[in-house]
Amino acid sequence: MEGNMQNGWPQTRLLAGGIGMALLALHFYFFLHATLMRWHLDWGFADRFLKGLAPDGLVGNFTASRNWILFLFLVASAGSKPKGFARPLGHAILLLLLGLAVYYASSLVLVSGLSPSCCAAGYFSGCIAGLAACLWGGSGIISRLHSGNFQEVFNRSHESFPQQEDRIENLYSVNLPSRYRFRGTMRKSWVNITNPFRGLLVVGTPGSGKSYFIVREVIRQHIRKGFSMLIYDFKYDDLTRIAYREFLLHRDRFAVPPAFHIVQFDDLARSSRCNPLDPASMRDVTDAAEAARTILLGLNQQWIRRQGDFFVESPIHFVTALIWFLRSYQEGKFCTLPHVVEFSRVPYDKLFTLLRTDPVTEALVHPFVTAYLHHAMEQLEGQIASATISLSRLASPPLYYLLTGNDCSLDIANPLEPKILCIGNNSQKSSTYGPVAALYLTAVTRTLNTRGNLKSSLVFDEFPTIYLHGIDRLMATARSNRVATTLAVQDLSQLRLYYGRELAEVILNITGNIISGQVSGETGRHLSERFGRILQERQTVSTHDSSNSVTHSSHLEQAIPMSRIATMSTGEFVGTVSDELDRPQEQKVFYCRVDPPGKNKDRQEPVAEIPNRREPVPGLIQEHFLAIRKDITDLVEKEMERILDTPTLASLIVKP
Repeated sequence: MEGNMQNGWPQTRLLAGGIGMALLALHFYFFLHATLMRWHLDWGFADRFLKGLAPDGLVGNFTASRNWILFLFLVASAGSKPKGFARPLGHAILLLLLGLAVYYASSLVLVSGLSPSCCAAGYFSGCIAGLAACLWGGSGIISRLHSGNFQEVFNRSHESFPQQEDRIENLYSVNLPSRYRFRGTMRKSWVNITNPFRGLLVVGTPGSGKSYFIVREVIRQHIRKGFSMLIYDFKYDDLTRIAYREFLLHRDRFAVPPAFHIVQFDDLARSSRCNPLDPASMRDVTDAAEAARTILLGLNQQWIRRQGDFFVESPIHFVTALIWFLRSYQEGKFCTLPHVVEFSRVPYDKLFTLLRTDPVTEALVHPFVTAYLHHAMEQLEGQIASATISLSRLASPPLYYLLTGNDCSLDIANPLEPKILCIGNNSQKSSTYGPVAALYLTAVTRTLNTRGNLKSSLVFDEFPTIYLHGIDRLMATARSNRVATTLAVQDLSQLRLYYGRELAEVILNITGNIISGQVSGETGRHLSERFGRILQERQTVSTHDSSNSVTHSSHLEQAIPMSRIATMSTGEFVGTVSDELDRPQEQKVFYCRVDPPGKNKDRQEPVAEIPNRREPVPGLIQEHFLAIRKDITDLVEKEMERILDTPTLASLIVKP
């Protein structure tokens, strides 16, 4: 069909041009006949032919013949190459309009009162000049229209594709109203995250709108649907205020109204005091090991990529022994992170003696005791000092105060006591607060991945600022226990920097839902490949002296090229979503502009103020800080006296 059009159109144009020129010649001969006779340009055969025509027919009708001549010349101009082909489209349109004006104004010369010879010459010249301008302008316009794809240098129209236009909602979904461009028109659509339990990864450079358009909506809609929630609010209190407002508006939708708690290390008045090393949540030594790994890798993020090394695993084993000893001592009376920090500062001989009294911790500290007894102090300091130095960064009275309270437990998905818990951070102190926040998050996730809990939603803003050990296992296995995980990162390279390439690749590949704002580099390339390819039309225009030919072809090209992802505006997102077995989505990939939250009345910014939980008491925090130190001093003295007074324990005493 394409070939027939290309072969047939030139003949049609030639035929129209020939008929038009013949009709123009007859028009001049008929209406300028008297002048042509004076110039001796008449022809007897033509005179007899014209006498046989109807006076009101095509040739004899002045207006009709002029209109038909113009029409045939415009048809002949379609697709021909003008000499001004490279000129802008506006120039061609202006030339066409000028030609039409000259062509139709030329008839005024015939009634101007000039001599017959001047009228004939003027009319002839005006018609020829007007038709030439129309021919030139019309060919330029048609040529530009035929090569329209080359005017759109970024190929936006052909990179569009159909998207999901229906809202698909269920008890767990997050639905984002949006708009997308398809075939030159804007259409309404929906980004339907119907299965959030398969994980949601939100990517975007600062200012791309990932928190404003996506993360906030996840919080709003999940609270409205009765999810217990854990929110890591890196830029406290941006997300916390939104969560609190939704909690006030929709807490009646829960079977048991939830409690709202905040843990923020600079806002002691509003913050709840709770213990992330609660002995009730630590069932065995593996939980202590996970807590030790979380806190030390958070304090030393360069260790994340060196896990397995001797001088990384040794401090982790040492801190594990400290935690488990305090967990076992008097049913965990002193099992808190501040007590662990103070316990790590006990002299080696007393510390090792105490740790050897417990069978589990004795196995953990055996290598350290051996090095100490053999006077391998350089090796021992390399193993232990890195842990004690790191832990000493947490020796802060406000931290000690918050980490040793019991205002709430961390089992947020408990059907009898559901909670919405916000863990705040401070961008100026993230290197200190981040590991503690990660310890809270680890304690929460340890209780979530079990049966019988409420549906829960975990939202981590600026996720690479904390190290959450086991996040890959949580996302891979918690789906059956209705745990929805949302991770917000600025770039995948940032995730690789803090979590290591292997773990970052695992997180990326096991996530079922991905939404990305503006990103570039390797991140944009990976996402572009993940979104797949679509059939795109390609048009080639070949220009010759007598005609233009247009060739159309189809090729598989990237649905969303990397260059498009790198140049998106704020509020524009690309991504892919997962569906459910009972209601599949045909269009999983999207490239759209998400509607801003303020567009709907029920999505306004929060206005409720979070109330204070307590009034600060001068000197109380410092007194609490000193009391914790005294707890450890008393514990060491009491236990050392007991060991010294018990002959059967004398062999456990470590002497320098």
